[in-house]
Amino acid sequence: MYKITIAIDGFSSTGKSTVAKRLAKALGYIYVDSGAMYRAVTLFAMEHNLIHKNQFNKAQLIKQLDAIKISFKFNKKLGFAEVYLNGQNVEKKIRTLEVSQFVSQVATVSEVREQLVLQQQSLGKDKGVVMDGRDIGTVVFPEAELKLFMTASAEKRAQRRYDELIERGDDVSFEDVLKNVQSRDHIDSTREDSPLAMAEDAIKVDNSNLNLDEQFEFIYSLAKAKIAECN
Repeated sequence: MYKITIAIDGFSSTGKSTVAKRLAKALGYIYVDSGAMYRAVTLFAMEHNLIHKNQFNKAQLIKQLDAIKISFKFNKKLGFAEVYLNGQNVEKKIRTLEVSQFVSQVATVSEVREQLVLQQQSLGKDKGVVMDGRDIGTVVFPEAELKLFMTASAEKRAQRRYDELIERGDDVSFEDVLKNVQSRDHIDSTREDSPLAMAEDAIKVDNSNLNLDEQFEFIYSLAKAKIAECN
């Protein structure tokens, strides 16, 4: 059966990764979390003191890009691939609010985007892939057979992110999470290199009032219809 490429873009905390993982599993496709790759680079920058509240040493980060090796390893117990940075499992570290505060800045660096886009395109060269991010349907896979653009109100997204962090044991406030969501929206949408934008042929999915199952069933039906159309 002919396999397609599915590109899922959208704002932060819209559940892109959650639905993409589930969709890939249901279809027997490979799942790639492109956002996790940018988070891994951000973590590298933080651990090497290249970025903090008042400073971002872009030049030094660019010089060290060749020293950043990102890989995905499937965890059978969890049911999805975890992110490794230079051989170390950083799945939990890259999901913190601290990394979230800096990831959009790192993602504006053209050299970072260029290197990661090449890696992402290589991962999807044989199709049968579900990838989510900010520019998958516009830059990484402009020829993807199915493109989705996910959105929801900033308040809804902040509440989801806040609940997730609290459940994990992080000490955060809803106000800080909301500010982070709004800040990332602005940076992602206004950056010069590959700004967040909905592809002309993408299907918009507003999940403000959809639960996880409703969202999945809707997107799964779109994927099955597109696969049938392409066969």
